[in-house]
Amino acid sequence: MQEAIAKASALIEAMEYIGSFRGKIVVVKLGGSVLDDKKLQRDMLVDIAFMTLVGIKSVIIHGGGKAITRAMDESGIETSWVQGRRYTDERTLTIVEQTLVHKVNTPICETLSEIGCKSMGLHTLSSCVLFGKILRLTGENGRKLDLGHVGEVTGVNSQLLRLLCDAGCVPVIAPLSTDKSGEKLNVNADSAAGMVAAALEAEKLVMVSDTHGILKDMKDPSSRVSTLDEETVKKMIQEGIITQAMFPKIEACLTAIDNGVGKAHIIDGRIDHSLLLEIYTAEGIGTQLIR
Repeated sequence: MQEAIAKASALIEAMEYIGSFRGKIVVVKLGGSVLDDKKLQRDMLVDIAFMTLVGIKSVIIHGGGKAITRAMDESGIETSWVQGRRYTDERTLTIVEQTLVHKVNTPICETLSEIGCKSMGLHTLSSCVLFGKILRLTGENGRKLDLGHVGEVTGVNSQLLRLLCDAGCVPVIAPLSTDKSGEKLNVNADSAAGMVAAALEAEKLVMVSDTHGILKDMKDPSSRVSTLDEETVKKMIQEGIITQAMFPKIEACLTAIDNGVGKAHIIDGRIDHSLLLEIYTAEGIGTQLIR
């Protein structure tokens, strides 16, 4: 009886949020263990299917760095890194594209279909919705560093994404873009997620990773900060509390909220129903970033 009452209470608490988010767009960036653990991935996709069923327009963008590294190792190609980014020559780009599309994107779409949720994979082998330009990093003495076919997102086909969402279909985006000449580029999935959320003026951007959110002490999971504003985030970066490993996610969140997105969230995808708990409960389970 108590378990049934608890479930009813949870539904009542969720009702308010379900009503307020109905018809709104939520962009979910999948990364971390949910891309490598089939059970975790399916559980997360079931939550996304539920969100779609109750009227939220869900958009997925995924990473795939670990899968790419495994594919390169299997091909006997050594990965080269430039300031933390994968140098992408022609051979590497082919592996990146094939891995992201066939090993990550397609299985996500297939699982959503099995659950009963319509989806469409969007990438450079179908309809690409990310537009970009070559990324050049600055090295010592101001020298520009060549990363090969690595880009940064400069535009998003928000019209196609909205059409798919309005049709009850979940767009599943791979972090691949094309430039003005049609050349393919490997882009950072976190940064792309921020740009997608901004272009869609989404209600929320949710970054799914292997961290409980922003911690005051990296060794203490109980030190999670529930809510942060931009000023506090920048202060925590200056104080070294937020480290370089978290920068791409933080930058994506700030890009989103600076361009009209209501809130951005960082959650741990290894926790059961973390996505629903973050969106549909007052307490949440990760860190939300606000303007």
